[in-house]
Amino acid sequence: MSSPASEARLEPFRLRGANFNLLVLRLLDPRVEVVVPALADQFRRAPGFLRNAPIVLGLDDLDPAAAPDFNHLIAQLRGVQIAPIGTTGGGPELRAAAQAAGLPPLRAAGEQPLAAAPAPAPAPMPEPVPEPPPPSGWQPTMVVDQAVRAGQRIWAQGCDLIVRGTVNPGAEVIADGNVHVYGALRGRAIAGGSENLSARIFALNFEPELVSIAGYYAVRDGLGDAPLGRAVQVCLIGESMRFDKLG
Repeated sequence: MSSPASEARLEPFRLRGANFNLLVLRLLDPRVEVVVPALADQFRRAPGFLRNAPIVLGLDDLDPAAAPDFNHLIAQLRGVQIAPIGTTGGGPELRAAAQAAGLPPLRAAGEQPLAAAPAPAPAPMPEPVPEPPPPSGWQPTMVVDQAVRAGQRIWAQGCDLIVRGTVNPGAEVIADGNVHVYGALRGRAIAGGSENLSARIFALNFEPELVSIAGYYAVRDGLGDAPLGRAVQVCLIGESMRFDKLG
């Protein structure tokens, strides 16, 4: 007879719920021949950015009457090593067109399903006792005590990130809050991963391949007169990045 332990090992699979951080590619133009070459151009200026990354296509900025050719878009994105896995936002027509091409609509954790009927209003309650506000979910700062190597990606979810060493070329550091690099920033730094427009990037030696805050980014060729090689703070002013010397 087989033991319970051996039977447990024979189960074919297990399903578990999980949350993942995914980048959203907001489509501002429905024309595939415009979007994909623009992405390829960014790849040439920032090698490795989004390469082989799973992404979600944001549909909120598209005209519902002018849906992209999603089958063609998927093929072209895969051709430049981007893996679209679903969509977010957009009207029913856009979502249906994307789903027909194999891109299901995704929703954030805790968000109601798109087809769900609104929940009935609760019965009136007599003078409920106020409850304390729920915790914000912000976590303690993540601290990395060593250099971040080429090809390595570190994501500080729901918190700030402090790197006490160098972020080497080809490395990527991401934080939902601020990014602090107490060494040379030579790779990619992404702050405000949760669309936090007030997030900032600090580096003692500023020589990045790419910096991004809340989806706005600049590659090395687009840093203008930023003080390279100096201690720098990066912040957003409106939709523009500002590079200020520290000290």
